[in-house]
Parts: sequence; structure tokens; C-alpha cells
Amino acid sequence: MMTFPLHKLITFFHIKIGDSMYYLNCFFVYSCLGFLLETIVSIVTHQNFNSGILYGPITPVYGIGVILILVISHYFFMNLHLPRWRETVIVFFILTVTLTLLEWLGGVLIEKIFGIVFWDYSKLPFHIGHYISLEISFLWGFLSIFLIYLIKPIIDPLIKGIPTLITIFFLFLFLIDCGFSFFHLKGWY
Repeated sequence: MMTFPLHKLITFFHIKIGDSMYYLNCFFVYSCLGFLLETIVSIVTHQNFNSGILYGPITPVYGIGVILILVISHYFFMNLHLPRWRETVIVFFILTVTLTLLEWLGGVLIEKIFGIVFWDYSKLPFHIGHYISLEISFLWGFLSIFLIYLIKPIIDPLIKGIPTLITIFFLFLFLIDCGFSFFHLKGWY
């Protein structure tokens, strides 16, 4: 039986094992910021929707998305060796596709596991099913570049300053929230 060595994948993306706390902190911070963003959009647009399926103020798809943005952009910026504007355009399109696939996968999984259609882009002109829309896809691409160049430099010092004990505490709370949310959505309690 042939196994895939995880360390080669980690080396491929230039992720050091010691960076795991940084990425975990990014996951929590950006998941909370995603929850806040969607809550503000809900209030401003008067659409009254919930952000995510968890009880707590966290929307994990944003955290996962940001980790993908950081890892993919770092890899391409380190390896393309092109003028920065060309690298940025390439990264924009790669992240647009990647985040669109993440959004689609999240929507499909939520629907298959819990029987809920959590968002529906079918009213937008350039939609593909419930979960993908060209308009939203390009929004993810632009927001990715905005995050890389403007948000990350501001938030990184905060993220790097979070003590390990706090990260572990939030991980514990997150796992409890996932458990309760899963059982509630499945109707098991």
C-alpha cells in the first residue's frame, strides 16, 4: 500500500509545522470577522439571515477561506517570479475559482448532511444552481486581494500576539459548539 507523505504537501506550500497556531488563530479571527460581516450585511439589507450553522459568533467557511487565501497566495507569490501585478492577477483568478469551489462544497455538504439550503443565488443573473454565482465569485476574488494587501497587514500583529492557551480555549469552545450544532441540526436533541 502506497501512502502520501503529508510533509511533502506541507513543504510544497511552504508551511512550517510551527505555523499551525498562527493558522488556527487566523481561522478563529477571520471566522468571527466573517460572522460580523454577514451580520452587518443582514442588518443593512434587511434580509434577516443567519451567518453559519453554529451557535457561536463564528462562520467557519470564512476561516477556511482565509487560510486557503494565505497559503495559496504565499505559494504563488514566492514561486511565480513575475512582476507583482501579474502575480496578483493570477492569484486573483486562482482564488476566485478556489473560493467558489469552497462555497459550493460548503453549500452541498450542509444540504446533504442537514437538509438545509442555507443560501440560494438562483435569483442572481449569472448563477449556477443554488450555491454559485459569477457575481459572488468575482466578489470573493476582489475580497481576497483586499485581504492580502490591506486587511492582513493590519490584523497579523494581533493574530501573532494571541497566546497559545487562548487558542486552545477557543478550539475547545469551537468543538463543543460544533457538537451541539450538529446534534441540534440533525434533530437528535
